[in-house]
Amino acid sequence: MKRSRNPSTSALDLAAPFNRRAFLRGGAATLAASALSLSRSLASAEDTAGPVIDTNTYLGPCPFRQLPQTTLLEKPDTVGVFAGSVGKNATTAWASSFEALLRRDYDDVNDRLFKLTQADKNAARQFQLFGAINPKVSGWRETLRRIHQDYRMRGIRLHPNYHGYTLDDPDFAALLDAAAQRDLIVQIALRMEDIRTQHPAASVADVDPRPLTELLPVLPGLKIQLLNAMHTLSDRLLLARLSDLGVHFEIAMLEGMAGIARLVERVPEIRLCYGSYAPFFYTEAAALKLVESAPELDPRIMAGIRSHHAENLLLRS
Repeated sequence: MKRSRNPSTSALDLAAPFNRRAFLRGGAATLAASALSLSRSLASAEDTAGPVIDTNTYLGPCPFRQLPQTTLLEKPDTVGVFAGSVGKNATTAWASSFEALLRRDYDDVNDRLFKLTQADKNAARQFQLFGAINPKVSGWRETLRRIHQDYRMRGIRLHPNYHGYTLDDPDFAALLDAAAQRDLIVQIALRMEDIRTQHPAASVADVDPRPLTELLPVLPGLKIQLLNAMHTLSDRLLLARLSDLGVHFEIAMLEGMAGIARLVERVPEIRLCYGSYAPFFYTEAAALKLVESAPELDPRIMAGIRSHHAENLLLRS
């Protein structure tokens, strides 16, 4: 019996035999061409890229999956927008410890993070460290003092959903005030992993950033950045309000084609930084976000994303 032909697919003979070898050969050729195109795009962008500051990286063992975290230390030139660009473009990375998520001895976590990078001259030069701290644990003020005075870290990185508090908690407000007095940058990770892929025994919701709209007006000197926020912050008005209050963001979880260009069009005054969330994400993923949006963006906007906005956070008051 002859197989009927779908009129909408007249160019395709459904009765023709499927040639698996030809299909695989064609697929391999397509992948090779795509890889070559990606390589050329990255190389071309690297030639014109300025200095890069990657504001979202982690070191140490991830508690939920095996990651190639040693790459960041053994080959620190893989951190940032383009592999191999450290010497030429002075790429640096802001790093905290994965261990902070589920451990309670934050002084020990910070001490290990400090020693991990200080053991290698390249790593010590490349990484700006951000200490782990939890305002719900007694002694957090002493932990903050050590982060600032003993380790000379430039800021703190918070994980409220893993540490059991919300952003309307009075202890969190006290921590923000103390950090502002020490001129420390405060980074808040709104999510670490899509809730659909989390282990059932360690499932946490995204952090709700809305209380910041009430807190930040009374802390005008605070330097604050939200990490992994672009999936959570779908409300354009909230995003614009936080931007007006001086909040910085980064691109690690920004999705969609020409995502940066579309975001800047929606919220023109957004303070957007570069962030890769390495090694949880491939560094090339963030690099491509710059490459695909570059033709549509003013070079000044691109320079702000690569490094200028992060440099403004690093400036001492």
